[in-house]
Amino acid sequence: MSSSPTSHYSGMSSVTVWFIMFLLGPVQAQLGTTPNIKHIVVGRCYNYITLYPNMRLDCEDIWRQFEESVVRQSSFNETVDYHQMFSAINQTWPSDGFLFWSKTRRLVESYTSIGRDFWTLADTLVGYLFTGLVWCGREDKSGFNFKSCPTWAEIKHHPVYSLWRQASLNFAEMARGNITVLLNGSIRNAFNRESMFGSFELDALDPCRAESVNIKVVTDLDGPFIESCNQGSVVDLIQILRSRGFHWTCTDNDESLMILQCIQNPKQSSCQKCANSFSLRRSLKMN
Repeated sequence: MSSSPTSHYSGMSSVTVWFIMFLLGPVQAQLGTTPNIKHIVVGRCYNYITLYPNMRLDCEDIWRQFEESVVRQSSFNETVDYHQMFSAINQTWPSDGFLFWSKTRRLVESYTSIGRDFWTLADTLVGYLFTGLVWCGREDKSGFNFKSCPTWAEIKHHPVYSLWRQASLNFAEMARGNITVLLNGSIRNAFNRESMFGSFELDALDPCRAESVNIKVVTDLDGPFIESCNQGSVVDLIQILRSRGFHWTCTDNDESLMILQCIQNPKQSSCQKCANSFSLRRSLKMN
């Protein structure tokens, strides 16, 4: 993910919870395990094989290991151990293009949808299988609890959180080549040590595997312009990378990302100015 940042395991920050909630999708606290979860997970597994036919996966065994991990937990006083399930997964990892992010959800979705040059946690098998699902076991070990699962605030060792934490660590540990980190420069603490990236993934990145860590700080086109490569918490991230021997770059408002922002919201005033400027230049060339 190759150290294990256990000092941050004692609780979840609000930022970390936000990240997990993105992966899970909208969750209503009173609901229990997602109905038909086995059929969903196994079905997604077979579909993943069609996307990556070179992977050899035993979908039924992966489900069995997952189910046993959850059901084996007798209470919510300890972290669910998904080690056996992860061991059953022979994930094929790319040699480049790993993408980490924080508070840039919509932009990441657009950025990764325009091509397969980037690899996020959602592209891994575990991310593909469990995004949007909720689960918890019963204290009598009789199976999944389909009536009610605790909320994030109620317990420290949530079974869903335990899986995503381990998946994030695995993802960061395997990251290699040119690594991209996408941060939101329109908020304070664009790099937050208590976020999923700051508390787990960053410490697990291996400078021997990574050729370069390329930070991209993107602000909303009309502001506010709070943090940049030379200001705010991003400077702290750069110092950490330096101290650990990483090669790094940092770019403010990458042009391709600015174009994507305008595609998402073309009515932004800055997008209108760019469009008008482009139209004027094209008119002058035609004349």
